Amino acid sequence: MTFSDIFKSSFLENVTSVSVLDIVLGLVLSFAIGLFIFFIYKKTYSGVMYSSSFGVTLVALTMITTFVILAVTSNVVLSLGMVGALSIVRFRTAIKEPLDIAFLFWAIAAGIVLAAGMIPLAVFGSILIGVIILIFANRKDHSNPYIVVISCDGSESEKKAVEFLKSKTKKCITKSKMAKKGELELNVEIRLADDNTDFINELSDLAGVESAVLVSYNGEYMG
Repeated sequence: MTFSDIFKSSFLENVTSVSVLDIVLGLVLSFAIGLFIFFIYKKTYSGVMYSSSFGVTLVALTMITTFVILAVTSNVVLSLGMVGALSIVRFRTAIKEPLDIAFLFWAIAAGIVLAAGMIPLAVFGSILIGVIILIFANRKDHSNPYIVVISCDGSESEKKAVEFLKSKTKKCITKSKMAKKGELELNVEIRLADDNTDFINELSDLAGVESAVLVSYNGEYMG
């Protein structure tokens, strides 16, 4: 055994397994695509509270996936170890918006494709996905369901309120009803015929109706 054999290290041999140009190009492109995904997410977000940390996560996830796949593609043995390491990772964060799942998979897929060297697919595919999401996510349809919360003082005012809603909407279904002494509260699902919501003002002016609230239905209502 020579002196050089003592200090011979497989770790040092792997330093040049991925070229500096590949590293810089991959991370720069992944950062640019991650910013594009972040921009699309910000433009199409329709939830109640916008989370900027999730947008930053999309950028970081794209870059992290890129350098992990770069390492995996340069070493077959490392790829097997990486699969075993990632198999023990468990994520417990709840995803509240279904579209957020698509953004997470988009960021991961973009990082994988970039690291695999398919740069045109990653760039043009991301642009096409972003345009499609912009078109469909920002498309507002007046036929989307709404919930009307009505507080009234008795059964007669309840009937008048429901009949009024049926005359002003395409669809009207009572989802729940709560009764107290001298007070009734209704949760009614409706579909609008157009974008006009002035009927809520008229509904609140009906005799016996104490208040009327129109709420956009977000799929979490339990009736």
